[in-house]
Amino acid sequence: MANTASARKRIRQTEVRTARNVARRSRVRTFVKKVETAIAAGDKELAVSALRAAQPEMQRAVGKGIAHANTVSRKISRLSARIKAIAGK
Repeated sequence: MANTASARKRIRQTEVRTARNVARRSRVRTFVKKVETAIAAGDKELAVSALRAAQPEMQRAVGKGIAHANTVSRKISRLSARIKAIAGK
């Protein structure tokens, strides 16, 4: 248990930041899921527009420290490749 005022403040700050980070991570996952759904449906135009909307959210997560830069870069690359593959079908 926190005994000092500074430790109690740290606990409050951590709770606020954790809630904010959970919301950001959830938002990114929602955007990615929209891209995944469009790809599964085979709708290339919808998938492209969904990816365009998802990219800034994913990059923002990197900037805020929610996700690692290489992880987001890899995910964007793989989603792009899957969207390009739709035209081949």
